[in-house]
Amino acid sequence: MIDYREKREQKNAELRRNIDKLLDEGSVFIQKNFEHLEISNYRYQINEAVYELYLDEDTVGELVKDYVVQILKSKIVFYKHIHELKRDNLEGRDLDYTDIRNLAHKNLGVARNLRIKDAQKLLEAIMQENNLDYLRL
Repeated sequence: MIDYREKREQKNAELRRNIDKLLDEGSVFIQKNFEHLEISNYRYQINEAVYELYLDEDTVGELVKDYVVQILKSKIVFYKHIHELKRDNLEGRDLDYTDIRNLAHKNLGVARNLRIKDAQKLLEAIMQENNLDYLRL
């Protein structure tokens, strides 16, 4: 008899390894390509969001946790788009950064609302820079 649970656990473990690898590569990618934004030493100040949004610290904390989950999911999609750009470049196709800009736009509003300044700088740079060719390297 086939043990489907064991099979599923193996697939889940492989998926977790792939996600971890992608996130590790992505962190190096961000450090390399966005160093000029000087965000690597940023520390979030929850009290600024609490004061400006008129919310208690627990509520803002929960919103930040939700945003972190959203960003982790977006990070995976972002690197998928980067790999697609690499492939397009190798195949001689025109490079289209629309998906990356749309992803940045989707996440920028929450970063602004929660006063997460490093995310805001990064996402604004992706949306506003004319030349994003360095993203595919």
